[in-house]
Amino acid sequence: MQTKSLNSKVLLGIIIGVLAGAIVIIAFSGSQIFNDVTKGGLGKLSPDPITVQPIQVELAKLEVLSVTEEEAQIEVDFEITNPNFKSVMLQVIKFDLYAGDKRVTIAQIGDRPEGAIEGSNYYTILNTAPQIIGETITIKNTGNDPEFWSALQNNSVSWKIIGEANFNLSSMTAGHENVVSFEFVP
Repeated sequence: MQTKSLNSKVLLGIIIGVLAGAIVIIAFSGSQIFNDVTKGGLGKLSPDPITVQPIQVELAKLEVLSVTEEEAQIEVDFEITNPNFKSVMLQVIKFDLYAGDKRVTIAQIGDRPEGAIEGSNYYTILNTAPQIIGETITIKNTGNDPEFWSALQNNSVSWKIIGEANFNLSSMTAGHENVVSFEFVP
């Protein structure tokens, strides 16, 4: 009977030792042992920190859909490309739309959660193909700038877009908050 009790204690000691060793290895290697960001990286130790490649934001389309005396509808589409091995979660694209050097409007696609109670409304961008994400913006005619409204009706506005895209890597070990700035003059 004593040999059975001794065997249980030895087995328990071995299990505790293995778990403690695993915790020490993980603690001293950081997240390098769990590199699930790069292709073939899982389980491979690397002296370099895990890096997240910035997403690429391109202007896919800026088109004036309609103009009346009261308002104008403008469609803005962005092409988002993910160069990372893992998918990314694009939370928000914030941008200012300019006519020449005059800001016309501020727009946002998506949103960032504020606090722990809100759910997030994000876009999953895979690494296999670019994704088009866009918004139709309504601009109200205030009557304060008849020259701009005339140029808008004639489709002769010199547009400029300045903004940023906020994204996170959908990884358990890396990602944090990432921001990519952009500027387009179509």
